[in-house]
Parts: sequence; C-alpha cells; structure tokens
Amino acid sequence: MNKLGWLLAGWLWSTAALAQLSFAEVQAQYRPSEAWLLARDGTVLQQQRVDARVRRLAWTRLEDISPALLRALIYSEDKQFYQHAGVDWGAVLAASWRNVWNNRTRGASTLSMQLVGLLDELDAPQRAGRRNVLEKVGQGSAALWLDARWQKDEILEAYLNLVSFRGELQGVAAMSQGLFGKSPAALDVREAALAAVLIRAPNVSIPLAVERACGLLKQLKAGEQCDDLAGFAALKLAPPYRLEGENAAPHLARKLLVQPGQQLRSTLDAGLQHFANQQLRATLLPLERRNAQDGAVLVLDNATGEVLAWVGSSGQLSQSPDVDMVLAHRQAGSTLKPFLYGIALEQRALTAASILDDSPVHIPTQNGLYVPQNYDKHFVGPVSLRMALGSSLNVPAVRTLLRVTPDAFQLRLARLGFMTLTEPGDYYGYSLALGAAEVRLLDLTNAYRALANQGEWRDLTWLPDTPGKAPDRPVYPAQVTAILADILADRSARHHTYGFDSVLSTRYWSAVKTGTSKDMRDNWCIGFSRRYTVGVWVGNASGEPMHDVSGISGAAPLWASLMDYLHRGRTGLLGRSEPPPLPARLEVRQIRFEPPIEPPRRELFMSGTAQEVIQARSARDDNAQGGSLARIAYPTPGMIVALDPEIPPAQQRVVFRTTVAVGERWRWVLDGQPPQSAAYLAAWFPLPGQHQLRLLDERGRMVDSVQFEVRGAAMRSGAP
Repeated sequence: MNKLGWLLAGWLWSTAALAQLSFAEVQAQYRPSEAWLLARDGTVLQQQRVDARVRRLAWTRLEDISPALLRALIYSEDKQFYQHAGVDWGAVLAASWRNVWNNRTRGASTLSMQLVGLLDELDAPQRAGRRNVLEKVGQGSAALWLDARWQKDEILEAYLNLVSFRGELQGVAAMSQGLFGKSPAALDVREAALAAVLIRAPNVSIPLAVERACGLLKQLKAGEQCDDLAGFAALKLAPPYRLEGENAAPHLARKLLVQPGQQLRSTLDAGLQHFANQQLRATLLPLERRNAQDGAVLVLDNATGEVLAWVGSSGQLSQSPDVDMVLAHRQAGSTLKPFLYGIALEQRALTAASILDDSPVHIPTQNGLYVPQNYDKHFVGPVSLRMALGSSLNVPAVRTLLRVTPDAFQLRLARLGFMTLTEPGDYYGYSLALGAAEVRLLDLTNAYRALANQGEWRDLTWLPDTPGKAPDRPVYPAQVTAILADILADRSARHHTYGFDSVLSTRYWSAVKTGTSKDMRDNWCIGFSRRYTVGVWVGNASGEPMHDVSGISGAAPLWASLMDYLHRGRTGLLGRSEPPPLPARLEVRQIRFEPPIEPPRRELFMSGTAQEVIQARSARDDNAQGGSLARIAYPTPGMIVALDPEIPPAQQRVVFRTTVAVGERWRWVLDGQPPQSAAYLAAWFPLPGQHQLRLLDERGRMVDSVQFEVRGAAMRSGAP
C-alpha cells in the first residue's frame, strides 16, 4: 500500500473510532461552561460561568427543543436526513458536478457528517474549519458508521447541543437564551429560521443573515415573517449575548464553584436567600439620598454553624457589586463591646450591676491624649455595666479596657476567630474598645454565635454534612455569655440611647447590638435568638461616609425584618424563641442602688459576686481616687528609651504617669526599690538596662506592671 493509502486508512480508522462513541458517552462527556450553586433543597440559586473559552449551558433533550427549530434545521442543512443512512449520495453527486463547473455552492455534508466533525473538534480543536477531500471521505465513512448505531433523534439532539451558533454561543440552550432570552422549547418560526441559518456561518453579517433566514422562511411557507425580520434580527443578533440565569448568591458561588458543569449543593435556604436580597435593596432605596448604597447579610444556624444566607452586596445599587462585603475588612464600631465586658465579667473585676463612670476622661498615650466621646456627645454620669453596654456608651467601655488592657482584649478577639486582628493590642490602643479595628462580617457574626452557644466558638460551614475545618474551642464561661445575652436582650437597658421601644425590640427573645464606625462609614447590627444569628452591614464598598445613618436607622431595620422572617412560624423555620435556660453557678438577685441612680431590678451574677445593694457613692469615690481603673499610662509595655549623650540628663528624664488621678497612698515600685508616691508626676533619671515598674494601690496591692528598656550611655542614677 502506498503512502496515500496508509494515510487514507489511518484517517478512516480515526474518524470511525469517533463514531464508535455511543450517544450516552457523548452526553456524559459534555461539559457546560457554567456551574450552578444549589440551595439546601436543590433549588438553583446561582448560575456562574467557569469556562472562559466557550459558552454552553446544560444539555438539552430533544423533546425540550421547539419543533419549529427542528424543522428549520432539517430544511436548511439536510432535507433528506430521515431518508439517508449518514451520507446523501444524491447531494454528493450534485455537489461534485457543481464543483466541476466551479460553481460556489454548498457542499453535501449531512447532519450526521457534521456531527462527526463536531466530535472530531471536541477531540482535537485545531482541526476545526474547512476540510480537504481526504477528511471529507473519512467524515463520510464515520457518518455511515454513526447512522448505523445511533437513532436519528439522538443524532439531532447531540448535534444541536454541540453546534456553534453565534459568537461564543455553543449549543441550542446557550443560543436560545443568549439571542432570544428564552428556553429552546419556546422558539417560534422566525427565531428558528434565524438560528438555523447561523449554523452555516455563525458570524455572518446581520443583513446577510436576514436574507438567508427570509429565504428559509419562504421554504417553510412562512414568508409573512420576513416583513419585520430586519429590525428583529438587528435587535437580537447584535452583541453582547447575555445568558441570564439565577443570580441570588454570586459571591458565595465565586468562592465555591470551580468546575464546568458543577452542581454544588450548599447550606443556603432558598427562600431566606431571596428574601435577604429583596430586603437589603428595600432597606437601601430610602437611604440612597443619605449616600448609603451597599450592604451585606449573613445568617447562621447556631447549632450546626451552617450558613443559611450569604448576601455580599446590594447588586445594581452598589458601585462595586462584585466586592463581597461579607469578607471585606471594615471598622467594627461598637459591636466589639460585649466581648470586652465579657473579659471583665470573667475576671470578676466587674458585675452587670457595677457602677461605671460615664464622664469625660483624658487618657495619656504615646500619641497624645485620647479623649473618647459618646455617640450623642452627652454623658450619663454614674451608670451600671448593664446600662452602659445596652445603651452602647463609649466612655465606660474605654474605662473597662483600661482594666482589661488592649493586649488581653486583642488576644480574646483572636480566639473568637477575628482573622483581621493580627497586631498586638497596643497597636490598636484604647480605641479598640470602640471598634476602630477592621473586622469581617463573617467573623463578627460567628463571634456573636459563640455568645449564643454558651461561649463555645465553632467554625462555619456552607456545604451540607461538612464540618468546619477549625476545632471547637471555649472562649467564655457559660455564666458570662448568659449575662451578656441577658443584657443585649434587655430593652430597658437600651433606653439611654435607643429609647424603650425601638426596632431592636422583637416579639420573641433575641439579643442584639448595633455599631457605627467613625464618620458613619460602617453600620452594623448583629444579634441572635435561640436558633439563629444574623449579621448585617450597611455602608459603601468604596468607603465613602454615609450621611446621618446610624446602626439603628440603617442596619437594624434589615436585621429585624430578617429575624421576623426566621421566626414567622412557617414549615422548616422556628416559630418561637424563648429565653435560654440559665447555666449552673449563676446567681439571680433582686438589687437596688443607693442612691437610686437606676430603678430596682433583677440581676444576674457570677457565683460569689452577688450583691443586693449597690453603693453608687463608692464608685464615685473610687474614680476620684483612681480606683481599680488606674493603670500605668507611661511608660508603655515593651517601650525602649534611647539615651542621647548630647542632651543634658535633666532633659531626658522618664516621667511616670497613671491613666487617671490616684490617691496619696498609691505607690510606684521600680525594680524592687523603695516605693515612691504615685499621686504626683515622678521624673526618673533613666539607667541603661531592663526595668520593671509596678503600680500599687492604697492597700499595697499591685494593680498594674510594665516592662521597658533603656538603651545608651549610663547617666546619673536615681529613683523617682
């Protein structure tokens, strides 16, 4: 056999091998360019393009394709389709005769032969395009083989799912959706004619497509459809071609969908996800004039950690709809306060009835004085921890951070899963109490879920039956979270800031906290019931400030509507939310204040800390004397003092300072030397080396200690 013979035999064998694929195998190997995110019940939530090379939708069955398209296809491409066995020999002879006379006419490829070519292109895309005589012979041989083994309907179905129509649109589903915005079953005769003529030349000019489609319509006895065909085609055939699908969870879909054709079931609740999207837009529309354009929602199942709703932006209302604000870094505002007070309760340094001082305070820092203000610029005066947290007062929170220290607070927040708080506490300073640090809605909402789960932090999951990757860990004792939840659920505790009846007051038991960052750039409302935790953020993805939008007017109404939806009592959702049972070793007392700065009430206490009469006067006295609020303000922990030999020693003294004024009997102790009074500024001649400074109260108890270092040449020694 000569070389040409071997080439012919090899080509016949390869094309025949393609034809040996069964219809089921071709269907199984088909991959859409899209992937789909499903809700927990299998409902499609999001259609996401994954393959950028082509645009294909799901495989379409022949019975789901318009009869008008099938008829137009056969008239246009292969009139003898149901009569021949894969090759139309009459058409082959006619085409050969025309080619002899150099007439520029169509070839004789049947639908079976074209399908062989499509299968060949799938196997080797570089072979796409016009074919030589040898390839045509091989294609005809494979078509005969294919027709002998496949049913005619299978050939039609596979062909319509693999053929290209226009641009990057491949397959009947992508064509009908991209060009006409409907399913293949709904195509009418005019649309079918346009689609059929595109197969021959997918990127043909619109006027030529209209001319060919009109000729086909006349063959189909539907010539009257030519009247307005030009305008219709100009509208439908011009790019861009949009494949509109479900678009309810784009941000989570981009996070999870990676494989073409993937259909991934998530933990999202379809009804809740759609409701959250709708309510977010409904909340933001009235706020548009206040420059609030964006928002995000996260809903968690407390017991399982499953994400029930994930809305990353407001979509068309946002200037950055692709930015996932569930994962964005934004300032936390007052939403971190419960976690701060939780440390003080756990340390038994404070109780829910402890009196804190809400009055102006000036705190020395390395960068100057820090002067915190309340949201309304007013001060309440002596106030209990319950009222301070419930009404989100700023100064008491900062005073509490003086007790706890920024380092201890940062470490606890890190344990609560805040991935963004990676710096030591001193980096954030005392403003950490007011949420100056950046957090993610994902982390913040799950941290509140830990409060709902008796102080147990557990990882989240968005895939069914897939546990979180991080191990569970206890963060607070159950008694502490019970007290915090009781405060956050107490509408009377909110009255200083929100009044007695606000949108935060639900008809069922729920605990909630709002927050607003500096310049109203971020607006939060996070809260939980017995079963669900809901987190809401409102603001602008660009970081622009809003105009007079606080947590109670921005995020809170959306939070309340979501909570109402979850507790509406319909199938599959919890209808009621009762207060959680109190844990063991938690004491309940009826308390009163002397003088009566707050009404008598029931109060919760850690075991061993209960009181029935709260002396408000002692708190003022403690504040006047510094009390346990006093800490070492300067030097700061880990500070390095560098001595300069060119500067006179008298001008290089280190001045010891406390955060608040202290009494005559308070003392400094430096490196174990004799105590010196801390009531006045103490200037110390620095000595090179490591040093420890301690602050003792009037009873000789150490209330604070710092380590610092002096570097440089030795100077005159001395004690403060």
